[in-house]
Amino acid sequence: MKLKEMLAGKLTKKELSVLPASFDVVGDIAVFSGMPPELKKREKLIGEAMLSHFKNIKVVAKKVKQYSGIYRTPKLQVIAGQRRKETICRENNSVLKLDIEKVYFSPRLSEERKRIASLVKPGEEILVMFSGCAPYPIVIARNSRPKIIYAIEKNPVAHRYAEENIRLNKLSNVVAIKGDARKKTLEIIKKRHAGFDRILMPLPKDSGHFLDACFAAAEPGCIVHFYSFMKEEEIPGPAVNVIKEAAKKYCAKVRILSWNKCGHYSPGKFRVCIDFKVLKKANQ
Repeated sequence: MKLKEMLAGKLTKKELSVLPASFDVVGDIAVFSGMPPELKKREKLIGEAMLSHFKNIKVVAKKVKQYSGIYRTPKLQVIAGQRRKETICRENNSVLKLDIEKVYFSPRLSEERKRIASLVKPGEEILVMFSGCAPYPIVIARNSRPKIIYAIEKNPVAHRYAEENIRLNKLSNVVAIKGDARKKTLEIIKKRHAGFDRILMPLPKDSGHFLDACFAAAEPGCIVHFYSFMKEEEIPGPAVNVIKEAAKKYCAKVRILSWNKCGHYSPGKFRVCIDFKVLKKANQ
């Protein structure tokens, strides 16, 4: 049943006309991306109606501030249900524990995480930059057979959840590392004396600034999953240009393989993944 149908008779026609058409569900928490000011006094009613109808939902919240700050986290307000923001999300044969206000996480990327996992070949050595609470590393490790996955995350809260999620999923081949993605990537390859077969860069807003470290860490033949935000009419031009310019700057050679739209970011703007192969690594 759609939200408007569920609330018909409880809200006026005018209120129903501005009611958000959708919401995200993370674990047992429903999250509205926002709530119109016209519904300010009706939020509790809306939230309680959802709790009554959707038995799997225990908390209803709304974003009062969109993703912001160094860790790209939202500000949330609980409008009904239990007064908490921590939950356990299950997806792709994996368990992910997180605080949805302190850690960036999008349930809408579940299919994208599944897609990446399906591409991984047995024995691959993988680097995930900007790994958050480790959804990509864990989904990959649970659904394919990589040799090792290094997960780098700067947000200390997300890093702690990553460590806990590794334990919850009983994984021995995922290593969570706290710190700056560039600095830690260079430290890892120096210590390992080797690069990686696959690199993920799931930070659409700033991934381009870290391509130097990516090329330094890529073995010849490495597959890179580079994420960016783009207007629909521009896809995949801007991101491809960034990749090619960086490759030229850092003396690497690349081949663009494909691109994949991973969902809307804002009206007319999409999150896009560019898959490319490093044919020649930097300074080789």
